[in-house]
Amino acid sequence: MYTLKKEERLCNKKLIDGLFHNGSSFLCYPFRASWQYTDAVQQFPVQILFSASKKRYKRAVDRNLIKRRMREAYRLQKQLHLYTTLINADKKIVLSVGYIGKEILSYDVFEKKMLKLLIQLRGEIK
Repeated sequence: MYTLKKEERLCNKKLIDGLFHNGSSFLCYPFRASWQYTDAVQQFPVQILFSASKKRYKRAVDRNLIKRRMREAYRLQKQLHLYTTLINADKKIVLSVGYIGKEILSYDVFEKKMLKLLIQLRGEIK
């Protein structure tokens, strides 16, 4: 329930290209989310990709810290706020969450903003 397995991570090049070319996106500062319905056979209702800009955060240590915080906030809230909606609607999506903030925020802020992002995404999916 509170896991983030490899099968839940988005790493298929065709799906990623399709997501960024044809998907819908919205801004929930400090995150930018892109999502798209998919017909691909996948074990979980969502496949997700996390990213942090190399242009803005030059040091890999900083990018990895940001992605770790995003993954943890998502992992703890995905079941309640996203999976139940998708399972009930019998839909599957691919999702990309990019960090566009200007500074590295504390984990508490990441958690609150990720919750807001998932609620907004749930509203768009319905």
